[in-house]
Amino acid sequence: MCCPAAAAGAVMGGLFGALARLRRGKPLHPHGTVYEAVLRRTGAPQPWFAEWLDEAGEDHGLVRISRSMGLPELLPDVFGLAFTFSGPSGDRHDLLLATTGLRPSLRYVLLPHLNPLAGTYGSLLPYRAGRGLVLLAAVPLAPADSVVASFRLLTATPTGRWRPFGRLDLTGRTGARSDQPLRFDPVLHVLPGLAWPSACQRIREPAYAAARREQASSHR
Repeated sequence: MCCPAAAAGAVMGGLFGALARLRRGKPLHPHGTVYEAVLRRTGAPQPWFAEWLDEAGEDHGLVRISRSMGLPELLPDVFGLAFTFSGPSGDRHDLLLATTGLRPSLRYVLLPHLNPLAGTYGSLLPYRAGRGLVLLAAVPLAPADSVVASFRLLTATPTGRWRPFGRLDLTGRTGARSDQPLRFDPVLHVLPGLAWPSACQRIREPAYAAARREQASSHR
């Protein structure tokens, strides 16, 4: 018998595949702005038994901020914030967040906004760390003079209190073109020391697999 998570994943996979074929590329977040970025991790105040969350460090990479449906700027849309970076061993890691609420009842709800810097971002689905399930979030901060935008990065249990573990600074655009043909895949490029619970894996994998297939076919 098909479990609910697998059934939900199959539905999402079909939907993402149809959108990718319709748009001849990315099913969601078709246009965005790419920035150079640095994530300075101070370490979580309570250990998650995941090195990337618990220990201080610095990650340099790229951030892409985009509208999920690609609606005109005069209309509210769900924004996405994606950060890609390479670890010390050269492995790629992707963090994908979308505009959600922070209260327990809103952490799993996508919320549209007009301004990408006016709302909070969340991981929507929890990761699994050594201590248990953990949600990630980003809250806009007042940037320093030399920074385009800043976000406080937070962790929490699915219903617990948010606690800071770092700061993400967008230091500038990457070039004359505001966007780049970047593709993010948090299933393939999971964060260091974290994993997806099996139910979340079954929900997310079909959608990203459909996007990968469409990307491969478009390059033939």
